Amino acid sequence: MKRLGLRMAITPILLLIVTAAILWWVNHAQLDFGEKAVLSTANLRARAWEHVKICVVSTSLATLIAVPLGIAMSRRSLRHAGTPILFVANIGQTVPTVAVLALMLTVTGLGFRTAVFALWIYSLLPILQNTLVGLRGVDPATVEAARGMGMGPAGVLLRVELPLAMPVVMAGIRTATVVNVGTAALATFIGAGGLGAIIEIGINNQRDHLLYVGAVLTAMLALAADWVVGVIGVLISPRHTQAVG
Repeated sequence: MKRLGLRMAITPILLLIVTAAILWWVNHAQLDFGEKAVLSTANLRARAWEHVKICVVSTSLATLIAVPLGIAMSRRSLRHAGTPILFVANIGQTVPTVAVLALMLTVTGLGFRTAVFALWIYSLLPILQNTLVGLRGVDPATVEAARGMGMGPAGVLLRVELPLAMPVVMAGIRTATVVNVGTAALATFIGAGGLGAIIEIGINNQRDHLLYVGAVLTAMLALAADWVVGVIGVLISPRHTQAVG
């Protein structure tokens, strides 16, 4: 537990150091007027906040849909529906992100909603799969023991199955979150902003400084998101709950 706590503490410290180094370089490097405008603190903050909003909303919506759907599919009465639903989710995962953005562009237009919908599609599969794997991996003997103690279906699910499956479920949410942060850089191409806008300007104007800063900040944001979801997973794990209690 101490080693886990140490790793959890080191990650944000390293992220803060790297981010501070980037901001220091931006403020002291010899940049032209256009680069200074793009890399200004206010602009970086705005682009980062756009990125965060897209990822938080899309991942949250995917979690709210995929986890209950995975729970339903893990029940005996609906297990036969698992294969076709996973097949549809796999199709959504295999379609290129740019293609999804282009298709949705004709329906929802430019901006935030299109980016959220595209990332929502990409988030469903890992969360849904991990929910199913986690619940189906619970020892049947443990479930039967809970039923023998008089627990009903809801009690077994909420007090036994979900707590035991939660580490696997959180791993799926963690994967979806990190993938979303990286993929959200493409949201700039449909007018949703984000850190990808800095990368796009760097590519279009052949400004390597902008390209590198945008890429590094996106990577830092992905690592930060991975850390946050990891901490949440530790806090809600059965072992941690028992230790606190």
